[in-house]
Amino acid sequence: MRRELQDLHSHPGFTALAASRFISNVGNGISPVALAFGVLALPGATAKDLSIVMAARMFPMIALMLFGGVVGDRFKRNRIVGGADVIGSAFAAISAISLIVNSSSVLLLALMGALFGILNALWWPAMSGVLPEVLPKEKLQHGNAVIALTTNIGYVAGALLGGVLVTAFGSGWALLVDAISFFIAGIIVWNLDLPTIVRENANTVFQDLKSGWREFISRSWVVTVVVAFAIINLAYESLLQILGPLNFSKFDNGPQFWSFNLAALTTGMLIGSVISLKVHFGRPLLFAMLIISATAIWDFSLALSTPLWISLICAFLAGIAIDIFMVVWNTSLQSHIPEESYSRVVAYDAFGSFGLSPLGIAAAGPLAELFGVSTMLYITGALTLTAALAALSVKSVRDLKLVRKA
Repeated sequence: MRRELQDLHSHPGFTALAASRFISNVGNGISPVALAFGVLALPGATAKDLSIVMAARMFPMIALMLFGGVVGDRFKRNRIVGGADVIGSAFAAISAISLIVNSSSVLLLALMGALFGILNALWWPAMSGVLPEVLPKEKLQHGNAVIALTTNIGYVAGALLGGVLVTAFGSGWALLVDAISFFIAGIIVWNLDLPTIVRENANTVFQDLKSGWREFISRSWVVTVVVAFAIINLAYESLLQILGPLNFSKFDNGPQFWSFNLAALTTGMLIGSVISLKVHFGRPLLFAMLIISATAIWDFSLALSTPLWISLICAFLAGIAIDIFMVVWNTSLQSHIPEESYSRVVAYDAFGSFGLSPLGIAAAGPLAELFGVSTMLYITGALTLTAALAALSVKSVRDLKLVRKA
């Protein structure tokens, strides 16, 4: 592993990019715990209120994602990412301060989340295109694995820190740490020395969207996996944002118990990053979709109210699978999609993969009140299992190969 790390370090900008992802994800690890239990601690708050706040960020992100893809293919991607992080830190800080001074509300938190979601629509497609500008294609699997490794180390630290901060000091102070991490990470990415996007044709936004759509739709393996993940992410985001916190809200140490699950999930992702760094997958999507189907065990362990240690093991195994899939998927796209249209294809990917997630988040709270949290967890697990296995019925998903490592 040392040789691979030294080789990646030799490429200008890679180490700074990895550092920024670590810092940002310390905050990302804190945020789900702090925000969920901050909402639930508001006077008279219900599961429906939690759904409103969590869905508020997703709706504008999905609605504007395609526009974000066009922007990412027109301007310097690191400036888009850095600027979005810095501005987003201000919105996170407003939410944090409102909770600290006991003047917060569901409306305010939802509004800040919606503004953050707009920034995410710009951030996501641009961020996915930064690494291919830093590394050659034959180094992308290594690079994606190391970025995932540093990201997950930050998330584990943040998830554990989030549970401690929320329990000891309150959600507001935890969210303030999140805001600071975004600001620092944004400055680092902003200052990367990356080339300016060169555009040969002065196309309109709609022409760019049309050409990006042609690149996206021309690959059946891309379309199939995106359709599958529309269902999988609906289930996963409902678990992550709503059902998981609700499942532990009845315990005095609920924030810590849920943060332990998130930390176990991300520790599994760390192991997945190491595996992805060392192993070349002959048919990567075949393997990745099989192990993604197995992530349903986390949903089922929570639904069965198993002892904490069992849910932690299941979360850990789910994390391994999720990270291997993410490395494989990012590398597959970066290897097969032309760089000049990459952000637009990623935008279509995110638009399709997460298009149903806001609906799942918005419905999860009310449905959990109506049918029970355990019933909804059984449903999310079943959706994940079915969608992942169904994707393997398409030959191009089973047979796709990556660019071999040098």
